[in-house]
Amino acid sequence: MIIPGQLISLVTFPGVIVHEAAHMFFCKLRNVAVLDVCFFRLGNPAGYVAHEPTDNFTTAFLISMGPFFVNSLLCILICFPAFLPVRFFGIQHPLSYVLLWLGVSIGMHAFPSIGDAYLLLQQARKEVSSFNPLAILSFPLVWIIYLANILRFFWLDYLYGIGIGLGLPALVF
Repeated sequence: MIIPGQLISLVTFPGVIVHEAAHMFFCKLRNVAVLDVCFFRLGNPAGYVAHEPTDNFTTAFLISMGPFFVNSLLCILICFPAFLPVRFFGIQHPLSYVLLWLGVSIGMHAFPSIGDAYLLLQQARKEVSSFNPLAILSFPLVWIIYLANILRFFWLDYLYGIGIGLGLPALVF
């Protein structure tokens, strides 16, 4: 039986795939071996990237936060050109709506998981003694990630995708 979280993952599967691809991209970029990857499945988690541990804080930060940056940017880049014809010219082309769904689906999966936040917190604790500014900034960031994951129950991830995919272009134009 499919539960609501699995149904949401199924409907927004492109976001899950991009999220995991972003983790893998930053692993490869920073020469961290990827041990196993699942881009999408009906289960919990909907996708994952298992990689070797790293002691480099910048690497851990990029692997954990990479999906936030990649998914957010792709959401904006996909939704922006699809939003304009609908909003300003009244063109009701199905492709525009497919692109809006795609962009919002990707944006919805921008938030790092609790597991990503935990790994980032562990690395930040080790690195903060050397006064690494990124490590120091990571402490409040980890709590924001935890809060965002709790607020997923109240559709914060959907609101984020809608906000940057549709709200941002509406504000600009």
